Amino acid sequence: MFSRHPPPAPDPRLQRARARLGTLSLYPRPVRIERVRIVVAPWFFRIPGLRRYHGYALHRTILLRRADASDDLVTHELCHLWQMQHRPLHMVVTYLTTRYRENPYEREARRAVELTRARLAGAS
Repeated sequence: MFSRHPPPAPDPRLQRARARLGTLSLYPRPVRIERVRIVVAPWFFRIPGLRRYHGYALHRTILLRRADASDDLVTHELCHLWQMQHRPLHMVVTYLTTRYRENPYEREARRAVELTRARLAGAS
């Protein structure tokens, strides 16, 4: 049977990150966060090859190394979910064929954080 209870409100960190990304025009539709969750999973970042990361975006989940992760990190990872919502196959192929530092999706997520941080500083 279907529950009549409304879905829980998105995590406030996701709401803040969505507000930041909403100031950008990277994709035709805004990022969707309704089914996105944040999971603190320090064990994940002990896996060889993942030790250098502090956050990781999966299909509808953002994994964080620490509960006190910055809004910049959450914004960066949510940008990756936004990218996946618009170009899922291209994104996977690009990650398999492009070095991390040169990956255009990584560059775009880093730039999104920089631009929205600057806008936040200007609004204060």
